[in-house]
Amino acid sequence: MGKKLDALFGRHFKSSKFKALVNVAVSRLSVLKNQRRSRCSLARSDVVELLNLAHHDRALLRVEQVIKEQNMLDVFVMIEGYFHLLVERINLIEREKVCPEELKEAVSSLLFASTRCGEFPELQEMRAVLTSQFGKEFAGCAIELLNNCGVNLKMVQKLSTRQPSLENRMKVLKEIASETNIILQIEETSSEATEEKLEIEEKQNQHNIPDEIENMEGLSDSMKTTRKYKDVADAAEAAFKSAAYAAAAARAAVELSRPESHDPDDQNSPHPEQRKISDKHDAIKCTLQTTD
Repeated sequence: MGKKLDALFGRHFKSSKFKALVNVAVSRLSVLKNQRRSRCSLARSDVVELLNLAHHDRALLRVEQVIKEQNMLDVFVMIEGYFHLLVERINLIEREKVCPEELKEAVSSLLFASTRCGEFPELQEMRAVLTSQFGKEFAGCAIELLNNCGVNLKMVQKLSTRQPSLENRMKVLKEIASETNIILQIEETSSEATEEKLEIEEKQNQHNIPDEIENMEGLSDSMKTTRKYKDVADAAEAAFKSAAYAAAAARAAVELSRPESHDPDDQNSPHPEQRKISDKHDAIKCTLQTTD
């Protein structure tokens, strides 16, 4: 390509040759735009058909292709506008080695787009010409989107490879439905499904909580049967037992906290640790029997 451009432009920028390249590029753009329009129209037809069949979720997926085709179509329209601007300011380009401020957006945006439009060979040639005229540093700044690169932000967004947001897809889907007089029910359906799901989860939680309490270890029998009282008297009796159980446990704790005597010379006297364990067992057994 380098030799081809040298033969086309020579060592210096030639306005006549540049105009000829632009004319070819504009012709190419006409073909590319028609292709994108056809793809976009086909994708929109698919969306309309899916909406008519009430396949709203599938239509929401298909609308992503509509957005992509429309984005590229918009980019081609922007590129064509920049082409015409450069031709109008061709004399300024010819005599300046530093990109003029009034042409910075057009030149930078074309340089950026040239690396994202592989189906556009004339745009690749134009990138080489503009790079030769204004320098590799300027071109690199635009291609890599560095600070103050001058690239049109709208073009950057439309050439992005990211998946369209749900909000954007919903917006386009509503527009297509409105244009074809189709009543879109995807929001209502989603809302009802969400509410129904929440109600089911709430009911499950209400049933699961008592079951979880029943299965928890370490709870007294009176706590596990709080929802099985026969009457008020039964509940009062259970409450009394629970209180008595707590009081007995407290007394046991006090007994265990008292210091125990131990005669080191008495061989029959148990070891302090063994005595402590034994006393703990007897105390707890005693207090539990008292509460029954």
